[in-house]
Amino acid sequence: MPDTGSKRLISKYREMNRDGELHHDPVQELAVEKLQSLSDVLSAYMPVVGGSGWRERFGLSRRPPKAAPQGLYLWGPVGRGKSMLMDMFYDALPGGQKRRVHFHEFMLEIHATLHLWRKRDGKLQDPLPRIATEIAKETRLICFDEFQVENIADAMILGRLFEGLFDEGVVVVATSNRHPDDLYKGGLQRDRFLPFVDVLKDRIDILEIHAARDYRRDRLVDMGVYHTPLGPEADAALDEAFAALTDNVPAKPAELMATGRKVTVKMAAKGIARFTFGELCENPLGAPDYLAIAKAYHTVILSGIPLLPSAKRNESKRLVTLIDALYEHKVNVVASAAAQPDELSPDGDTAFAFERTSSRLIEMQSEEYIQAVHLNANT
Repeated sequence: MPDTGSKRLISKYREMNRDGELHHDPVQELAVEKLQSLSDVLSAYMPVVGGSGWRERFGLSRRPPKAAPQGLYLWGPVGRGKSMLMDMFYDALPGGQKRRVHFHEFMLEIHATLHLWRKRDGKLQDPLPRIATEIAKETRLICFDEFQVENIADAMILGRLFEGLFDEGVVVVATSNRHPDDLYKGGLQRDRFLPFVDVLKDRIDILEIHAARDYRRDRLVDMGVYHTPLGPEADAALDEAFAALTDNVPAKPAELMATGRKVTVKMAAKGIARFTFGELCENPLGAPDYLAIAKAYHTVILSGIPLLPSAKRNESKRLVTLIDALYEHKVNVVASAAAQPDELSPDGDTAFAFERTSSRLIEMQSEEYIQAVHLNANT
């Protein structure tokens, strides 16, 4: 019997357990078994793209190829290993005609393609079935990371797009923080979106990943969260932390609202925001701005904390206020600094006020703090 991708998948998972890279987790094990089964089927699966045309000529929809296997939808809180499991599955599956993509990135591509096709052929009423066919010519498996629906533009096209993909025999594996029933919850015209949920649930098995451990927090414990002195090594450590904690998802800018004004976040992904000391403490920000950040993100990566003599009293006061907000909301902080916390403000009139901040920066490096639950806006 050939060495299928599924065997490489289960072997890799067991090897990681033996080596201590993963803790035994029965829910993860079940997910691996389901992914193994899917990989077995996919290794011999080839959809017939386009199918016979007689059904279309008589106005009948084509049925999906009988051989098309059910996909898999892994959902649950952040840090439970969903993306890791999907990546293991994707990497173990031999051959081409597969794609792994962040869902937001995929939808941006779809909107750009829709615009191009409509511009090229204004008489084309609905390009989505043809777009689905074009995708299926190159891809028999799509793995979506961070499946979520946040705007009406996506919500209104997903049903037709995915029905087209499934009709062409494309198999979908996805990770999400939400059950399909909760996608686009509270969104505008959600009743028009609900048929898509029914289509999704009909063609994809749903598995909740409700592991007790938050593996993303375990990574923080292992990699360390406070890096000194400033320099290339500290910069590299923060780069590595951001990549590992976001599963290499491309960062994008965001805006938060704080007491009627906007707070700009230049880099954010998967509940993690990255800032420089200058952005947060050398600009006229205050407690409302820092509270908005603390509620929105479970982890903040902060680079370039300098020494804080009395000449930098304003910057020091802002850092004190920032750390207070992050600490009170149990936000994890990965930082690079010029010195250890108790050496950052050694003298001058800022030193006394900084003592609590120093103590908190030290406590925030502990495993107990790192494993604490983030007190976000919904807590």
